[in-house]
Amino acid sequence: MKSKGFLAVACAVALTAACNDNRTASREAETAGTAGASNSDKNFISDQLSDGMAEIELAKVARDHAAGPDVKQFAQMMIDDRTKAGDQLKQIATSNSIPIDTQIDDKQQNLMNKLSKLNGSDFDKEYMSAMVADHQDAVGDLRSRVDESRSATDRLTGRNPENPAAVQPGPSDNRVTMSINEWAANTLPTIEQHLDRAKEIKDSVDHPNQTARGTTGTKSATTPKGAPKY
Repeated sequence: MKSKGFLAVACAVALTAACNDNRTASREAETAGTAGASNSDKNFISDQLSDGMAEIELAKVARDHAAGPDVKQFAQMMIDDRTKAGDQLKQIATSNSIPIDTQIDDKQQNLMNKLSKLNGSDFDKEYMSAMVADHQDAVGDLRSRVDESRSATDRLTGRNPENPAAVQPGPSDNRVTMSINEWAANTLPTIEQHLDRAKEIKDSVDHPNQTARGTTGTKSATTPKGAPKY
């Protein structure tokens, strides 16, 4: 009788331990799911790094083929800021075990091949047109990750907010998503300034005989004091 009682107790203990192990494994799996990188996060990082690499390579072409000093200055700004932004995003990817396989897509490669055959004013027009289009896409991508306080007038006219504090990372319970959203919030104000500057330069190279006029904000070639860099 004693042996049977001991066996029953042992079985109960083993069953309880197994249940506890299962619950612990379940909690760990849930935690990993909350903290891990989603496919959306991975794709966003991959796309941002790819776009950044493309802008850097295009800017290098611009240094050799552009005619206007404003265009050359803009290209150098792209190299400096995109390199810094890329390094910050790569750090987020590495710290969260997200593979980095950055490649320039066919669209950007074709654009690079096209621009490499141009020089002078012809290059300036095509390059700045591409930069306006690329930065409009970039602003849209980053805005999907942030909460941005913009007035109805700003939204209607496409004008960007002057105060970088108006941009906050989109909320998330996922720590990886949140770190990416914080990167996006820090990056967006500078990207918006770049878009404004790209529009101004495009306007001046498209109408060289007219006085350059800004279309969406600051005319400064550099990021205003206090605005976050990439």
